Amino acid sequence: MDEHSPLFAIAMAAELAGMHPQTLRQYDRIGLVRPTRTAGRSRRYSMRDIEQLREVQRLSAEGVSLEGIARVLTLENQVAHLTSRVRELENALSDQVLKSSGRRVFAAGEHGDVIPLRRGTRTQKRTEVVIWRPLREE
Repeated sequence: MDEHSPLFAIAMAAELAGMHPQTLRQYDRIGLVRPTRTAGRSRRYSMRDIEQLREVQRLSAEGVSLEGIARVLTLENQVAHLTSRVRELENALSDQVLKSSGRRVFAAGEHGDVIPLRRGTRTQKRTEVVIWRPLREE
């Protein structure tokens, strides 16, 4: 089930969020949580909407104004969108790197630093041998 799928009618969403249905209508009117509308104009809430309703309830209990709550929700939605976009770009980049086989973009140095490599070059291999002996307790 996708968290953005509009599945719940207002009565069920109110029960899941622990609120009165009239409160959900009020939050919809002022734009805190905007449920999807059916062809008959009834509200349908997703799990994401219900999570936001719970967040509104929590912030309101902590004394945050409705205007402040709206700002917090806007910022949280922006963060979620940007996080999703970063994942998309990371996947696209990894797909591109896999398609260009035999090409190294960079190597990691011994201290975690990034070492850029030209095409066709390799990193130097280390040949040191390290022997580890546990301390003997006497």
